[in-house]
Amino acid sequence: MYPENIKQKFSEIFNQNPDIIVRAPGRINLIGEHTDYNDGFVLPAAIDKAIYFAVSKRNDKAIKLFAFDLDDSYEFSLDNLTRSDKGWANFLIGMVAEMTRNSDKLTNGFNAVFGGDVPLGAGLSSSAAVESGIGFTLNQLYGFELSGINLALTAQQAEHNFAGVKCGIMDMFASIHGKTKSVIKLDCRDLSYEYFPFNTTEYTIVLCNSGVKHNLGDSEYNKRRAECEEGISILQEAFPQVNSLRDATIPMLRAQSDKLPQVVFNRCRYVVEEINRVELACKDLLDDDFIAFGQKMYETHEGLSDLYEVSCPELDFLVEQTINNEAVAGARMMGGGFGGCTINLVKKESVHDFLAEIGKAYETKFNQKLESYKVAITNGVEEITE
Repeated sequence: MYPENIKQKFSEIFNQNPDIIVRAPGRINLIGEHTDYNDGFVLPAAIDKAIYFAVSKRNDKAIKLFAFDLDDSYEFSLDNLTRSDKGWANFLIGMVAEMTRNSDKLTNGFNAVFGGDVPLGAGLSSSAAVESGIGFTLNQLYGFELSGINLALTAQQAEHNFAGVKCGIMDMFASIHGKTKSVIKLDCRDLSYEYFPFNTTEYTIVLCNSGVKHNLGDSEYNKRRAECEEGISILQEAFPQVNSLRDATIPMLRAQSDKLPQVVFNRCRYVVEEINRVELACKDLLDDDFIAFGQKMYETHEGLSDLYEVSCPELDFLVEQTINNEAVAGARMMGGGFGGCTINLVKKESVHDFLAEIGKAYETKFNQKLESYKVAITNGVEEITE
């Protein structure tokens, strides 16, 4: 279906063939949650669900967009790069604005049709895929010569300044830097990164969508950040070398436990343990030990639920359903919390039975059908050539 229908729609609307077709993937995060804004590590990967772009240059300043899945269009000009009341358009306007802020490469406008199969609201970063995709496309068409890291930083600024979300860099970084059969260990302190093998023929990655929207997400997210910052300021009284929780250890936390409020202690403990867990999980991947890796996923979920308190009954239920299932190596909630998906490592031959069992249990418990997706790890954003 994709990207052929994107190309066909482009031809219908603009009566020409596109100059370029680009695939920009969504992302998953295997382990390392709420570590990004604490200067820690994350372990994301690009997946085989993506947003596709068909784009051609124009000879004037107009930029004409068509969102295939929304059946909606928007037009603006290079001479007027301001926020739109149409939410989806801001991801693209923002990228154009940020890319042209310090460059005169984009002399004329363009036509674009985009759409894909990244589920909306499932925590797979469809917005980052849109930003990464249009950024990569313009980089290719107009010769901006931006590196992958600079494209990711540009997409992050677009999200901050036009979409109004003060996100970290992981989502767009993973969409741009993905590599098939590999996960990315990204150091959120200095943006250095390395690939670790995730080349398993034994397990399939299955996402189970709770269907719960992140209603508490923004306010609680900001609250968690503030609690971590409070912990850092208290730790610094005894350990001035602690500039972020990346620098902290569990013995340091215990040494200051009489000064740390219990909630703040719990938040900091989770983050310090999770940063360490990512490093240990990478060693498991080098050893091809998915049982040990999966156990760390369970540990992450327990920490997110009990110490960081960003889970919800639906996510906890989905993870609990897997604990005694020998076909599942590991499971946890994925993303900021309060809704979205769980990520599960399931033996390939057992995926059908797993989906049937967990779907039935979820519908019985919450009177709601469970949406699930099998995903594979793929390359990052790339041009599609026929």
